[in-house]
This record gives sequence, C-alpha cells and structure tokens, in this order.
Amino acid sequence: MARVFFSYSHDDEVYRDQLEKHLAMLRHQGLIESWHDRRIAAGSNIGNTIDDQLDSADIILLLVSASFLSSDYCYSIEMRRAMERHAQGDVTVVPVIVRPCDWHSAPFGTLLAVPRDGKAITQWPNYDEAYADVAQRIRELVQLKSGMRHDESPRATPASSVPLAVSLPRSSNLRLRKEFNDRDRQAFVLDALEYAARFFEGSLQELHTRHPEVEHSFRRVDANCFTATVFRGGNKVSECSVRLGGFGRSDLGIAYSHDASERRNSFNEMLSVETDDQGIFFKTLGMTMRHARDSKLSPEGAAEFLWSLLIEPLQ
Repeated sequence: MARVFFSYSHDDEVYRDQLEKHLAMLRHQGLIESWHDRRIAAGSNIGNTIDDQLDSADIILLLVSASFLSSDYCYSIEMRRAMERHAQGDVTVVPVIVRPCDWHSAPFGTLLAVPRDGKAITQWPNYDEAYADVAQRIRELVQLKSGMRHDESPRATPASSVPLAVSLPRSSNLRLRKEFNDRDRQAFVLDALEYAARFFEGSLQELHTRHPEVEHSFRRVDANCFTATVFRGGNKVSECSVRLGGFGRSDLGIAYSHDASERRNSFNEMLSVETDDQGIFFKTLGMTMRHARDSKLSPEGAAEFLWSLLIEPLQ
C-alpha cells in the first residue's frame, strides 16, 4: 500500500477534498492510504508529525497554486524536503496544478505535472474530468511502484498479513459539509461574468485573426451585461447578450440571449448557481440541449459553453 501525502495551502482545501473523493477507489482497493495535516490528533506536535509523515510517504502530491507558492511552510519546508527525498529516489513527487500560477521555474518545474499538460484544474471546463485525470495518473504511478500491470486488478490482502496499527483505529469518513452563503454565490457569479466577458472579447479577436473575413462587435453595456455580434462578409450571422440574473433575480445566475438588444426578460439559456457539499458551480437549464444538465461547470467551463452558443451558426 502506497502512503500518499498532501502538501497544500489551506486556501486550496476545497480542491484537496475533491481530489480525495476521486482517489476513493484507490483507497477501497487497498492501494493507497492518504494523509494531510487535518488528520493531526489533538495534542500532537504539529511540526514533528508532519515531518514524520513526509519522511514515510511514498508519493507526495504538491497542490500547486499562488497560495502554495507564497506559503513559507508549503514552499520552504514541505516542498523542499519532498524534493530532497525525490532526488534521493526515496519518494515520487507529483505536482498537481490546482490554480494557474507561475510554477514552471520552481524546483519541481521539471517534473511532469497533472492534470494533463499541466493545465490547472480550475481551467478545465468540467472539474470532475480534471480530478479524474489526476486520479488515473496516480493509479498508474501506484501500479508502477507495486509492479502491477495496468489491466491487473488489485488482490485483497489476507487479514493475517495486515500489520497491526500502532495508533487507534479511526473512520475515514471525517469530511464535513461546506456551507456557501449569499456573498459566496454573488462573488462566484460576478467573477464568472467578468471572466466570460474577457473570454468572449479575446475569442472574437482570435477568430478575426484566424479568419480575417469574420468581423465582430463587442460591447460592455455595464458591469452586469455585455453583447457580441459576429459578421461574415459584412452580414450578421450571430449575436448575443450575456447578463446577470434571470427570473427576476440579479444574483440567480447568468442569462444568455441570441438577441443583442439587451432585453431583460428574454433569454435562450440560463446558467444557475448551484452548490454541493464541497463546491460551488454552474448548471445549465438545458434549454439549448447543448450540455447535460447534471454537468457541474466551472467559470471557465461556463464561458466555453456560452461561446459555443454564439459560434455555432458559423460552424
């Protein structure tokens, strides 16, 4: 069984929680046991406990973000000790890029990062796909370390061969539900709309660069609304307005209309803000039948989805 150590900033605890969920099958199959600092028992010496876990880990996951890089403890203590053990061949260090940041010049910058191509989890249209990719890479690493073929199923360990635990037994079911208030939802939707506006503007500029015959008009009406129109050969082929709100509420979500006239009571698709026990995300109403209603969209995924509605007539 491989011992997996999470090195992360507490700013990124939500990402650690979600990744642990996606590693559940590896735990159920007895391939890994994971540890992070939230499992330090009351009264324990924090520094000594973390050092012991770092030195006994087989795999160390660095959950990389700007918060991780700016944390003296994560960067100067945990990461440096991890890289020392990695250089000695005693452990495998895996950078998990959770949020975009300038990480390539860090000491671990030459290591193969996950998810695929080192693309930050928050930049994937669907968070679950990113976590699943990370889990698969960790599975491959664990199987490689154990000499197991990729198509080989793990065998149950006979009860007689399981070493006795030194510490008291405990449940792995210790995750608590996270609560999101109105301020969290408002900040989420405002940031997402701002990102979508910049995403549309940049995408329209790149579209014209690649296809000079395609021109566009992009306008920010106000902080809560922007419009876009696409022309080919001088003729309008697609347009839209994207704005906050829907169903009479300004904080409910993001409304998309195929009409750029900014009519407040008309929309062709709606992204509503939803939460579960660990995260906050968007879901579509499914009015355009272009995306599964049960998909959990990040702000990046939401912007990509809305852009697909605008670009579809040209494709």
